[in-house]
Amino acid sequence: MPDWTGILELDAEERQGKTVTKNLYFQGAFKIMRPVYHQNSNQPCYYILNPGGGYLDGDTYRMSVTLGEKAKATVTTQSSTKIYKTPNTQAYQETELFLKKGSYLEYLPDPLIAYKDARYLQRNIVHMEKGAALLYTDILTPGWSPEGEHFSYDSLRLINEIYLDEELVAFDHIKLNPNEQDMDRVGMMEGYTHLGSFMVVSEKVDSQLLDLLYERIQKEAGDFKAGLSELATPGFTIRVLANSTQVIERIFKECHHIISLEWFQKEPSFLRKY
Repeated sequence: MPDWTGILELDAEERQGKTVTKNLYFQGAFKIMRPVYHQNSNQPCYYILNPGGGYLDGDTYRMSVTLGEKAKATVTTQSSTKIYKTPNTQAYQETELFLKKGSYLEYLPDPLIAYKDARYLQRNIVHMEKGAALLYTDILTPGWSPEGEHFSYDSLRLINEIYLDEELVAFDHIKLNPNEQDMDRVGMMEGYTHLGSFMVVSEKVDSQLLDLLYERIQKEAGDFKAGLSELATPGFTIRVLANSTQVIERIFKECHHIISLEWFQKEPSFLRKY
């Protein structure tokens, strides 16, 4: 796909126990801040910026992130991704992640907000070597509309393809099309407005961790529905339906907290964005 609206390529590697930037390139409506090492850790956090303020008709974005062996990094966005009216051509974002042996990536973008008449396709392709680990989240939020409708966007499609040693081990496809689907029926949004996904792929995932996560989710207060499913490869997905972004963010924060303590004996960094 030529003439990308924004391109970003990040390559990080481990040097003497600290992950540092090896190569970085961006152009167009994609920017990235200098890495922040929260709490004096050796794991950098990269903040992605969109100077345009949102995705418009026909916008196309491409991002590539590579982590070398034993490198650890967090990639997030400075603010929510806003999809505005796309009357002619859908907005599109393609992200490729390359994770070498022993690397660990937290890809934690802020919520995606789809406004009236928005059409958006997002495709994440993950290439992992054995021993690598990925933690990924996304939250879909309906934007404001003049009529006060919850589902005024045209369509949202999110595709995740995960390859382990070049073998496809997970394929996840969310498709929300309010014009063609009954959004309130069982198997769709079931009376809720917000959808969150929390996906982890790692050899460290075991039944004990899944039990801890399930028990913690069950203790959460508020109006929501959640489910936890194992993947065919070591890993799992958590889905949450709710009526506010904050409820889903709170659940994901608790799950992230448990994983960080179990795997690294530390709390996850607070991603300050103000």
